[in-house]
Amino acid sequence: MSIAAVRFSVIALTAGLVAFSATAQDFPAKPIRMVVPWPAGGLVDIAARTVAKELQASMGQPLVIDNKAGAGGVIGADLVAKAAPDGYTLAFTTSALNMNAALGQKLPFDVTNDFVGVAGVAYAPAVVVVNVRLTAQSVQDLTALARARPGKLSYASAGIGSPAHLATELYKFTMGLDIAHVPYKGAPQAIVDLVAGHVDILFANTAVALPQIRAGAVRALAVTGAERFPALPDLPTMAESGVKDFDADQWLGILAPRATPPAILSRLRSEVDRALLNEGVRAALRASGMSTASVATLAQFSDYLQADLIKWTDVVKRAQIKPE
Repeated sequence: MSIAAVRFSVIALTAGLVAFSATAQDFPAKPIRMVVPWPAGGLVDIAARTVAKELQASMGQPLVIDNKAGAGGVIGADLVAKAAPDGYTLAFTTSALNMNAALGQKLPFDVTNDFVGVAGVAYAPAVVVVNVRLTAQSVQDLTALARARPGKLSYASAGIGSPAHLATELYKFTMGLDIAHVPYKGAPQAIVDLVAGHVDILFANTAVALPQIRAGAVRALAVTGAERFPALPDLPTMAESGVKDFDADQWLGILAPRATPPAILSRLRSEVDRALLNEGVRAALRASGMSTASVATLAQFSDYLQADLIKWTDVVKRAQIKPE
């Protein structure tokens, strides 16, 4: 199943979707620990806390956020992979989990075999921004310019193997372009140099891009997701801009240890779906540069995760990217 076929879309809930076992009905009987493999205060942490607050209210047990940052999300993910598969230890993580695996890093867990998807919660698109002195007014213009000047344009990223790096390589391969990569040690440094004109292009996350776009310091050309972004409704997608089937959103979702009982997974999934229908939750996520997301079944979310891993593994191989 392709990523497009299992694209996140908020679903309408109806009563009696799942008949839970006694175990699921009793769950949770104690606090749930949600491990966030990223620092407090960032995009992922904000999303996790927003959803956790609603889950805590509906499930009647504390849902404790535990920030375990480090090694690009590996430390926190490993903690969950090795946790008891009882539904009381979950991971709130992102596409970075699959990207780390795609890069061929030696991980202490197996992404495919040690986790099971519970629910997609949100997606965060990147915005294709360029230096204002570049003549390109659209992605079509940028593609034509890059073809006319092979190897002369440059793009920034937040580092080798970062989402911006892989997304730009996907664009290059799709359109057959030669654009030089300039890696930085983080997105803030990358956009500073973009504004200064030291690099030409950046696929920037919304938190970094929006202030610069609104200030007129950079020019926005498109968003990288399959759908337009609510905060920038007039900005086309890459697919609308002639880059066929392009989708490089960063997903944010909840995973559990692989052997977690299906009835507990279904209970968790049902509660997450209810949370995502809460307008307060959706508004809070939108305010942070995200859109709410879900898929109809646990199996479809697992299919999405597998397709996402395959996509980024292919990009890494074609670009011959080696982890630092």
